[in-house]
This record gives sequence, C-alpha cells and structure tokens, in this order.
Amino acid sequence: MKLAITFALVAGTALAGSAAFAQQKTIYVAGYGGSYEQTMRKDVIPAFEKQANVKIEYVAGNSTDTLAKLQAQKGNQQIDVAIVDDGPAYQAVALGFCGTLTDGPVYKDVAPVMKFKSNKGVGLGLVATGLFYNTKVFAENKWPAPTSWNDLKSKTYGKKIVTPPINNTYGLHALIMMAKLGGGGESNIEPGFEAFKKEINPNIVAYEPSPAKMTEMFQNGQAVMGVWGSGRVKAFADTGFPVEFVYPKEGGYALGSAACPIEGSKNAAEANAFIQFMLSPAIQKIMATGAGFGPANMTVTLTPDEQKGLPYGEQVKQLKAVDWDIANDKREEWTRRWNREVER
Repeated sequence: MKLAITFALVAGTALAGSAAFAQQKTIYVAGYGGSYEQTMRKDVIPAFEKQANVKIEYVAGNSTDTLAKLQAQKGNQQIDVAIVDDGPAYQAVALGFCGTLTDGPVYKDVAPVMKFKSNKGVGLGLVATGLFYNTKVFAENKWPAPTSWNDLKSKTYGKKIVTPPINNTYGLHALIMMAKLGGGGESNIEPGFEAFKKEINPNIVAYEPSPAKMTEMFQNGQAVMGVWGSGRVKAFADTGFPVEFVYPKEGGYALGSAACPIEGSKNAAEANAFIQFMLSPAIQKIMATGAGFGPANMTVTLTPDEQKGLPYGEQVKQLKAVDWDIANDKREEWTRRWNREVER
C-alpha cells in the first residue's frame, strides 16, 4: 500500500527547526517479526527515513526478547524505541527503561485506553487473541468451526493444534483464559495449568513462538487449529491461505501493542518523532490494513472490508483485559513452571 505521508504530522515536536537532521543519524527500533516487520520495512520505515533524514535499524523479536535486550544493555542502551506487547511495556516502564513522551498534537486523538498514566509509553494499536483454523481442512472433514476455548481440549484435532508458549502474550492469554474457565484467573492460575497438562497437551503438536513457523505448520498440514492473534491471522489470510480467526464465545483477549522511547537514548528527539509518526492517521491505516492492528488513533476510519478480522468498534468492547499487575508479578514463576510441567 502506498499512501501519501507527510511529516508535518510531527511538526511542533522537539525536532522542528532543529539541527538534528543536519547529519543523518541511525536510530534503533526493536519490534515484532513476521508480518508486522514486513509492513514496517515496506511501508513505514522508508517513509520516516526519507522525511526525517534518519536511518532506522529494525531489530525484530518477541516482546520478551526485546525486554531481555533492554535488561542486558542496562546503563548502555543501544535501542531507541521499543515496540512490545502491553504486558512487557508495563514491565519496561516499571523497570525504568522507558523515557517520558514529549508532547505532540497527535496524542489528543489517541484513545484514552491506549494511554499510559506514567506518560512513558503509548498504545499503537490493538489485536485480539483467539482461535484460528484451516477452513479447507475443516470443510473437508465436515467439522464445525471452533467456537470455544474448550475446543482446544477436543480429541478431534489431536496433535493438530499449535499455540505459542506463555513467554509469548498469545500463549499467556490462553493459560489465563483456561484458568478462568476452571474458576480461577490471574490470582489463581492452577486451573489453567491443570487444563493444559491434562486436557490440552495431548492435542498439541508444538508450542511455537515463531510467526513464520506457525504459518509453515499450517501450510504443511502439521496443524489445523490453534491460538493466535487477529493481526497475525489476517496477514496469513491475506496471502490467500484458507484460514480464519475466531472470537471465542467466552470472549477473546485484548492485546495492545505499545511503544516507548528508551530512557538515556542519545536520539530521544528522533525516537519521540517516530512514535508520533506511528500514531499518524496514514500510518495507523497502514498498520491496520497491512499488519492487522485496530487503530489507536480515534480519527481513523476503516471500511467494512478493511475492518474484517480486526478489533474495531463494537468488537473491541467484548474483549477481556489481563490484570497485568498480577500477571507481570507472577510471569517469571509461571514461565519456569510451564517449562517444567507443560512444555517438557
């Protein structure tokens, strides 16, 4: 998609009228891989580089990978902007890795739910965690489309289900949801572990963190159903593969993508300008149609066709939210237990 993009959207930032662009700088942006990275490299980064006269090095990885890099580089940060899931973003803020956002006119258009009280991060977009399945295989076998999280327990799809592990937010959402269905939740995760160990594990072909390998497992027939994000599934479906996302009847989970400028960055002005650029209407539309993220900017409108599969409008209101205060405090402990008891 080629859209006319103007850098005037970030005028008035600390960069305006600055000599910062006199000599081209390199800024490092850490964010997701897969379809998100492809959209960034094709339609976002070149536009910002041209308008801002900077070079962007994109460092792809899971949110937990990016957080680990920030921890490893503490005191000597090499990343200027981190784009991670909402849970790790709150962790990054709590650990002191995120700097304060500079003011910009675009922030008045950002949905309140996407704003951080600390003003050290901001939501860029929203996806949903739910189920996805191979429509062709289901039709051939005359299987009804999945409708419930409990379908992960069905023997029908034995050894044909793939889901990310819990160091990935999609996998964590699945664990918390199974805990809720068993009468628990973030503060009582036990039913979730029991469901995975006893009822879901026998059906799992792999706990796969890589987006590329997730799609590959569907393409080669190893998997026909799984847990994933609406944005990932939309990008996969856009390739022509017969796959569809399902909002389970018990509700999907909201997963916010958030960005923060890194504290101590030598390129703080450029980092803040890039985040504001990501929130501009033109780029928000690109990330919606290209990467499957529901817009954080409330002025963005999508056609019915563009909305398909995205959390947008009424769909957003039905999504559940994680209590990150509890989940982040317990996440390391849960991950150790997961590796020991589930993903052995």
